Amino acid sequence: MTWSDLDPKRKAIAAAAAALVLVASAGLVLRDRSGHPKYLTSLVRRGSLTAAVEATGTINPLTTVPVGSSVSGTVRYIFADFNSRVRAGQVLAQLDPDLFEAQVVTARGNLKNLEAAVGVARAVIQAGQANVAKLEADLAYARANGRRVADLTAQGLVPLDQKDLSQSSQAQAEAAVRAAEAQVNQARAQLEQSQAQVEAMRGQLQQAETNLRYTTILSSTDGIVVARNITVGQSVAASLQAPNLFTIAQDLKRMQVYAKTDESDTGFIRVGAEATFQVDALPGEIFHGRVSAVRLNAYTVQNVVTYDTVVDFENPQEKLLPGETAYITIPTGQAENTIKIPNAALSFTPPLPSDDLQKVYRNRKIPPAAYTSHTGGQQVVWKLIDGRTLEPVAIKAGISDYTFTQLLEGPVQEGEALVTGSLTASQTAAGRAPVPNRPPAKK
Repeated sequence: MTWSDLDPKRKAIAAAAAALVLVASAGLVLRDRSGHPKYLTSLVRRGSLTAAVEATGTINPLTTVPVGSSVSGTVRYIFADFNSRVRAGQVLAQLDPDLFEAQVVTARGNLKNLEAAVGVARAVIQAGQANVAKLEADLAYARANGRRVADLTAQGLVPLDQKDLSQSSQAQAEAAVRAAEAQVNQARAQLEQSQAQVEAMRGQLQQAETNLRYTTILSSTDGIVVARNITVGQSVAASLQAPNLFTIAQDLKRMQVYAKTDESDTGFIRVGAEATFQVDALPGEIFHGRVSAVRLNAYTVQNVVTYDTVVDFENPQEKLLPGETAYITIPTGQAENTIKIPNAALSFTPPLPSDDLQKVYRNRKIPPAAYTSHTGGQQVVWKLIDGRTLEPVAIKAGISDYTFTQLLEGPVQEGEALVTGSLTASQTAAGRAPVPNRPPAKK
């Protein structure tokens, strides 16, 4: 995390701490009148050091449930307001049900009409089946009569046209049977069609009854209403998507902080790490939580890639409220009994021309990474020899707490003075001493 990423409160604290360190541990200021630069130094100390990621975030409920409406209508009654504690199934609001009640009545009437049509189709089938039975009996008689006429014709007892007449009567009876059977099949098809229409109308009736029930807005969970987005008389339109009428926080005793962390800090944050935070509403209290996730949905704000780090915490007394700004500290490293280098010493560079500075680095065999890329934590600090001569020293730095940095390797001992800043004789005469991260005073 860079200095510009810190919130103003933490910038002020860090700047004050750095200024206090410089004033308390200043070892030497050269005060000659020759115009040579004068140097501020700070003593190297030994002690414990804790590295941490600083971030700001927003407090949110663990689970937030939006309550919407699946139907459109006018709000007639509202039974819950902001901060209302509700139970699952509790009535929150009521839309005007008149239109939906009319749709239910219409669907029920249409259903009864179709059910009556089904009854008529069944009666038609029964009549058709009776007609088929009668015609089959007539056909049986015609066939028997045809056989008798054929026998008598063979014996020469009846004329030939009588035989032709009996055969014609038999064919007519067979055709009548087939026609009656076709009418029965048609009636059965009409019955099946009417039954299908009845099922469809039952579905429409069920939909109308469901829409009528949806005019009563119920809570889907236990919790506290944190948002109410409707008023009595307001029209609710649910044509494309369900509008959000209420927002319910399930439990304010267990909450989360969504901390916005820089991409350079996410590599040091571990799930399960303990975190502390403060809020403006309760400045004297420190709250504790635990990192539960670093969300992968990165987003860019002013060319800075940012991630949401989720910190879970308990809120048994419900002191903390949704939406409050939290100032998060997530420890990422701890070092005990270590040499601590003032951070101002790591950022100091003598006021020399670039070529002269490169020559000094080469003569002292300073690795290029120590003053360019700082790969692997390599840094350069400057010692003040005999009160005037500067000597660069290559070191390997470890974790940092924004004021001091851990020394891992390098010829720096406890109690030695490192240069943290410089000023010219004119600046000293004007009464201005350099304070890190603070702009010069305006005249």
